[in-house]
Amino acid sequence: MEEAAQPSSSMMLFERNNGLVTGAFRQGEFDYLEAVGEISETDFFRSITSWKVLEKLEATYPSPCQKVDVPVWAYIAGDISLRFHGVNQFHAFPYVVRSGGMINAFGPAMGHKVTHPQTGDVTLSCRGFNKKNEYDRQTPVDQDYLRKMAKRTDAERLMTWFNRDIVGIFKQHHAFDTEGLFVGDASYLFVPDNPRYEGSSRLLFDEHNHPVDSQGLSPQERRRYVWRRCYKLISLIHIKRSGDFFLYAAVKVVAGREHECPILYQMIEQFVEFHGKGVIRKLLIDRGFLDGPNIGRCKQEWGIDVLIPAKRTMDIYQDMLGLAKAGELDFKPYVTQSPSAKPFPLHRPESIRKREQSRQRTLAQRRGQAAADTKAVAPSPALIRSEVATVAAVETFTSCPVPLDVIVNKEVYGDGREDYWMLLSTAPVSDPVLGRQDYSLRTAIEERHRQLKCYSDLEGFSSCSFNLIANQVVFVLLTYSLLQWYLLRSGRGELNRRTRPRTLDMLRPVITTIIIYHKGYAAFLSPLKHQELVLTLNEEARKKILAKTRVLRRSLAHQLYNPRPP
Repeated sequence: MEEAAQPSSSMMLFERNNGLVTGAFRQGEFDYLEAVGEISETDFFRSITSWKVLEKLEATYPSPCQKVDVPVWAYIAGDISLRFHGVNQFHAFPYVVRSGGMINAFGPAMGHKVTHPQTGDVTLSCRGFNKKNEYDRQTPVDQDYLRKMAKRTDAERLMTWFNRDIVGIFKQHHAFDTEGLFVGDASYLFVPDNPRYEGSSRLLFDEHNHPVDSQGLSPQERRRYVWRRCYKLISLIHIKRSGDFFLYAAVKVVAGREHECPILYQMIEQFVEFHGKGVIRKLLIDRGFLDGPNIGRCKQEWGIDVLIPAKRTMDIYQDMLGLAKAGELDFKPYVTQSPSAKPFPLHRPESIRKREQSRQRTLAQRRGQAAADTKAVAPSPALIRSEVATVAAVETFTSCPVPLDVIVNKEVYGDGREDYWMLLSTAPVSDPVLGRQDYSLRTAIEERHRQLKCYSDLEGFSSCSFNLIANQVVFVLLTYSLLQWYLLRSGRGELNRRTRPRTLDMLRPVITTIIIYHKGYAAFLSPLKHQELVLTLNEEARKKILAKTRVLRRSLAHQLYNPRPP
C-alpha cells in the first residue's frame, strides 16, 4: 500500500500564534484573511489537531486503498464531522460542511466562501486533493468518496483499529485515570425486518426489548411478543466516579443471537494485550456476564477486580439468603445518594416569592385532585428502607477459582415484605455501602446508550452492508469519546452529563473572529483588534496589504465558474 499523504501539510496544521502573525501583518505579510463565528466544531477540530490526534488516526487507519488520492486524515475528519452533527447519511456531507466549522479549522487551503455565479448563494470553493474532477469543487472531499471508503474498509479491521489504535491514542494522552473503573455492557441495535442486513438476527422480544426463547411457547403466548431483526453492540467503557466522563475503550458489533459473555472477556483479554495491565482495575458488569472461570482469570491473570450481581438460581445466592433469614448477618442502613438541591439566593425579590407561593398552591391542589381520582386504586407497597451486609471469602461459587465477598442487599417494603439481591466481588469489601454505590455507576451506561440511540442515531442504519454498519457504530462512538475528552480537557466536563444537542447548544457561537493566516500559523482577533491593527499600519505595509487584498479579491471573483450542475 502506498504511503498516505502526510497530515503535516499547511492544509491541516495551522498553529495559533497571534504574536508571530500580527508581527508579519505589520510588515505587510499575510496569506489569507477571513471572518468566522467561533463555533464548537471549529474549536473541536483545532484541539484534536493540535494534540496530534488526527495525525495519529491517519497513521493507523486500516485503509483499503492501494493508491491514495485523498489523504486519509481528510476522510476521517469528514466522517467525524458528520457524526458531530448527528448525521449518518454520507449524501448529507455537502450540507454539513457548509454549515459546520470543519473548513474554518483547517484554513483557506481546505476551502473558503464564495458567491455561486448561477444562484447567487454563498457557498464553498475547495481546492481538493487531486486533479480528477472536471467541475469546480464545493466540498473538500466528495460525499461518494466517503461512502465508498467506508464500505471498502473491512468491519473487523475497523473495530480492531478502534480497540487497539484509537484507545492507544487516548492512553498516550492520559485519558484513563488511576482508579480504573470500567463497565462492560451489551445492547441490541434494531434494524428493519429485512433479511438483506448482513449478519443480522431475527429474535423474539418482549415489551421491554428483552429476548424470549420461542421454544415451547403456545401460539397464544407467542402473540404477546414481537419478532425483531437486530445486531448486538458489546462495549467496554471507562467511566469516572464523578459522572463527567464516559470513554468507549472497546467495541464489537455482532449478530443479535451471539451471546455477549465470551465476547466481552475476549475483548478484555485483547485490551490487556494491547494496552497492558493496570489500566482496568475494577470491572462493573451485569449478571449476563456471569462466568466463574473468566471472573477468576480477571483477578488472577490480569489484576482486575469484578463486581457482578448473583442470579437467584445460584447456590451462593441461596446460601446467603439462608444466612440472612436466619438473622446471621449484620445489616446496616443504606441511603441512596441524591444530588443536592440548588440553594436559593439569600435575597429573593417580592414578585418572585409570590409567584413561587402561587405555584406551590397550584401543585398542592393538583396532587390532592390526583389522590382523589385514584383513591379507589390500592397503591403498591412503598419501599421503606434498604439495608446491606457483607459475607467475606465465600467459596460456594465453585466454578470461580477465587473466593468472593458477597454484598447482601435487603429491601423492606411497607407491607412487611423483604426482597434480597446480592453482589459478588473479587475484591475485599470493607464497607458494603461503598460497594453498592460502586455498582450503581453501572446503571448510568443505560442512559448513555439511550442518548446515543436518540440523539446520535446510533442504530439508524441506512445501508444493509455490515461494513457500513460497523463504520457508523465506530465513528459515532469515536466522535462521542473525542467530544467527551475534549470537553474534559477544556474544563467543561460538566457538559458531558448533558445530551449531545444540549451540549452543542451550550457551545454555540459567542463572537465573530477575524482569522489571519501566514505560513502555517494563524492569528485570531476580535473585529475591533483587527481594525486597530489595520489603522496603525505604516504606509509601506498598508500598500503591500492593499495589493495582496486586491489579488485575493480578483481570484475569488473567478471561483466556481464551472460548478457541478445541481
